[in-house]
Amino acid sequence: MQRLAPALREDNVPLDLISLIKTVLAATKEISFRVGQGHLSGLMGSTLDENIQGEVQKELDVVANELFKDILLESGFVKAISSEEEDTSVAGNPDGKYIVSFDPLDGSSNIEINSLIGTIFSIHPAIDGMDASDPDMFKQAGNKQICAGYVLYGPSTMLVMTTGKGTHFYVLDRTYGGYLLVERNVQISEDTQEFSVNMSNQRFWESPMQDYINDLLLGTEGPRGKNFNMRWCAAMVGDVHRVLTRGGLFTYPADSKDLAKPNKLRLMYEANPMSFLVEQAGGLSVTSTQRIMDIEPTDIHQRVEVILGSKNEVNKCLSYYK
Repeated sequence: MQRLAPALREDNVPLDLISLIKTVLAATKEISFRVGQGHLSGLMGSTLDENIQGEVQKELDVVANELFKDILLESGFVKAISSEEEDTSVAGNPDGKYIVSFDPLDGSSNIEINSLIGTIFSIHPAIDGMDASDPDMFKQAGNKQICAGYVLYGPSTMLVMTTGKGTHFYVLDRTYGGYLLVERNVQISEDTQEFSVNMSNQRFWESPMQDYINDLLLGTEGPRGKNFNMRWCAAMVGDVHRVLTRGGLFTYPADSKDLAKPNKLRLMYEANPMSFLVEQAGGLSVTSTQRIMDIEPTDIHQRVEVILGSKNEVNKCLSYYK
């Protein structure tokens, strides 16, 4: 099996970007260890603090965020970082060529039940002439990403990453301490009979999404004429990984449960990097009105609705909004 750096060189990834990616992955290897030791080290509970998103932080959220932040800022490769757990961006090397956005521990509600969690990251070029402390540097559309990925802390620690030349799977080999390429150019099937959504919010969705899901649930007796299975991990990394592995549709639609926050998922830390991975694997990733990676951000903690996965099924879902 091929090691990470040679695989990236085959895709003509610049050496300084490879070095940054290796720095990102050094943080994930440490987080993987901390997650595995969570019960033994007393890091399974919640803190008394809320993050900028208004969510109560888990102890592992805080540990993972500090690890990521410290390793990236000390590397010298990044001009600034932006985290789901930070109020605003954090300045790094003024001469750094890149900026990194990340969700240090996606799906942290799964920590106490020993279920799927992961890290999501996105790399953009730094903007010349902007101060390293200016959060506006992160207001770049997802189509300007040069690398995106996630690390899934499951039975194996798996990296899924793209640099714009396909989506590839890597697995952490603990015998030598690095990631090995296990599958190149993953492709999402265009059709599916599987969907992933938090059904507890169904009564709050807009009517097009309610109609679409209702038709899926009718199975062979409904207008779709086939049965669908529903799966839900409560961690975007797990649900998107299933889509990349065996096809499907994942959605977190807009809802009216909290009118001040109609959307759940963060554009910078979740929707954009996952969209890059899905599109590079032949799938689609959209809101009900536009391609996610074409959205021009207005805030570093901006939220969006998400519909992604198998191309034909995403288009079918969108047809209900028309």
